[in-house]
Amino acid sequence: MTENSDGRGGAADVDWDAEAASFDEEPDHGLRDPGVRGAWAERLRGWLPGRASDVLDLGCGTGSLSLLAAEQGHRVTGVDLSPAMVELARAKLAGRDAAFLVGDAAHPPVGEQRFDVVLGRHVLWALPDPGRVLRRWWGLLRPGGRLVLVEGVWGEVGISAEVVSGLAEPLGGSVRVERLSGDSLLWGKDVDDERYAVVVRGD
Repeated sequence: MTENSDGRGGAADVDWDAEAASFDEEPDHGLRDPGVRGAWAERLRGWLPGRASDVLDLGCGTGSLSLLAAEQGHRVTGVDLSPAMVELARAKLAGRDAAFLVGDAAHPPVGEQRFDVVLGRHVLWALPDPGRVLRRWWGLLRPGGRLVLVEGVWGEVGISAEVVSGLAEPLGGSVRVERLSGDSLLWGKDVDDERYAVVVRGD
């Protein structure tokens, strides 16, 4: 891993195309275990709107969260820098109301399109200047939209809930932190590091 200028861990040296084939082997990546899958589906149901909405899944990887969102009736656009990840996501959601684009999550290639939700899991920590990134993502939302940011600190890498909530406060929405470390079903094991979701809702 590399270090970003602010001391957070970075992921610039990871070959995500090479990681794609085995990415879903992690319980919280592939969501193959019914218990893990159900735990993420329940959390997502609480974070996303109750009505069918347009969800932008940034750093979507192989599309596991995108699939859960689509199964809950949402229209999903996924973005990932890795063509191999995007190819797997397209296959996973074939026939569903979903589109996947190769691109930088920090600068999503969505043009003038706007969304009801911008969702990111374990991606903000890896991007330089997360405050600027959050402002850009906030600008992709329709009025009343929400950011859903699932992040953590794993050893020497990651970004804390305190930092993310502090960066989100100036956006002008309501900020809620939901602690996730204690829910072993989400991870397929007990964890003792910091894992959380920050949900920022517009007026």
